[in-house]
Amino acid sequence: MSTEKSTIGKNIKKLRNKKGISQDKLSKLADISHNTIIKIESGAIQSPTVDTAHKIAKALDVSLDDLMK
Repeated sequence: MSTEKSTIGKNIKKLRNKKGISQDKLSKLADISHNTIIKIESGAIQSPTVDTAHKIAKALDVSLDDLMK
């Protein structure tokens, strides 16, 4: 397992910060656990489920493609 952050984790953090949304607020907007957001951003979860990624993308008002780039 790589210690490097996953691309999706870095993108979520970047987009979240750009919009001024906390991890806690994002978890509520996306209807997923705060812990899951932390794990994805830190790289502990390298590949979130499509459902989770879709919820995060919707909460951040971006496409799934934007999260994956």
